[in-house]
Amino acid sequence: MSFVQLSEAFAPYEELAQDLLPHVVVSNDGAHDVAHLVRVYKVARTLQELEGGCLRVLTAAVLLHDCVQVEKNSPERARASRLAADKAREILSQLGWEEADLDAVDHAIHAHSYSANIPPQTLEARILQDADRLDAIGFVGIARCFYTAGRMGSSLYDAADPQAQGRELDDTSFALDHFTTKLFKLSDGFQTRAGKDMAELRHARMRAFVEYFHEEI
Repeated sequence: MSFVQLSEAFAPYEELAQDLLPHVVVSNDGAHDVAHLVRVYKVARTLQELEGGCLRVLTAAVLLHDCVQVEKNSPERARASRLAADKAREILSQLGWEEADLDAVDHAIHAHSYSANIPPQTLEARILQDADRLDAIGFVGIARCFYTAGRMGSSLYDAADPQAQGRELDDTSFALDHFTTKLFKLSDGFQTRAGKDMAELRHARMRAFVEYFHEEI
């Protein structure tokens, strides 16, 4: 699919998307690919329609929030959003964006990351953080969790103790542990009312999945 075709998913800022998509890192990580950007944008736009905020800033932040990718198991993971924010500022500066808008995009990208633990101070930053985290939970989040575990060489679960009743949780070794160590915690940290409502539904879906998963094994 061409950048022109992909840009249509970012209406009404198709031209901005055409300018920015070539800068998006195309890697072999299917959990952080262009499909992820499209999903995050759809949710972000829905939240923006309900909550407000500048859609132009939000669109740029969505498109560039993963423009520097760092593997989940890298010691540099906590700096990934800072590196992406710096690169985004450079790209948008070259496109003639004003300083205030550069600051807005910079902060939204820096604050979106769970690993960075930066409190979002603007509405656009809160929306981007919510939209990105919504893609980490629910059925899509389940798929991404097991996909990423496979890429990292993890097992599905500990065959001897699937529910970690007699051991420490270890989501670097067992995909199922990641639900308890991180994914089940995400629904408590949403920043917008609409985001919280969406998160409650997706959280319930994950809980049901894990319950049925344990039943089947």
